[in-house]
Amino acid sequence: MTLPAARSLSHITDWVFDLDNTLYPRECNLFAQIDVRITHYVMDLTKLDFEAARALQKTYYRDFGTTLNGLMLQHEVDPDHFLANVHAIDYSPVAEHPDLVAAIRDLPGRKFILTNGDVGHARAVLARLGGSDLFEHVYDIRAMTYVPKPHREAYAGFFAAHGVDPTSAAMFDDLEKNLVVPHEMGMATVQVVAGPDYAHEQVDAWELGRGDSAHVHHVTDDLARFLRERP
Repeated sequence: MTLPAARSLSHITDWVFDLDNTLYPRECNLFAQIDVRITHYVMDLTKLDFEAARALQKTYYRDFGTTLNGLMLQHEVDPDHFLANVHAIDYSPVAEHPDLVAAIRDLPGRKFILTNGDVGHARAVLARLGGSDLFEHVYDIRAMTYVPKPHREAYAGFFAAHGVDPTSAAMFDDLEKNLVVPHEMGMATVQVVAGPDYAHEQVDAWELGRGDSAHVHHVTDDLARFLRERP
């Protein structure tokens, strides 16, 4: 499924990709592993039971951009301790994806990752995909000084650090809320979604929402094909 909007990408010179559930399919459930580890982290911190900790985790994720941001603001959590803990996962579900790697490599211009995860996690994912050398830079949560997407500061800091003109850039993300600010700042936006039948007990409905608003210019559930056939 690919739903192209009228906006062309022919002018794009900087291609900016989210990492989790964007460069690999949500269906491989890699982020579900992280999600469970976050729940247990919240349990250990707050002494809540699983369901209550998960509810708090998702509230922070929705309201603060990341659970980590909420935990830092509300509980003074050490971000390095949190990131090391929640990224201690099995990366084998991420399959090599030569078609996607080739499609990204063939894009005209620079390619970046803009992620609320950290560089180590991104490198592990890219190694599994077969694209360790694809990207100019990984701009991660530490570079954002822990103020994550969808906050405007995350994008503005990235643009400034790399001399990106947002009117000549495209943003790819699985969460439609993370495309609001890019649209407002002049970027072309693409939401990368799961297939229509995907469901997982660790994923809330809002995380799977498909953008039908003006700030989402394109929607696809096949990133490699979208990039090959881009408008």
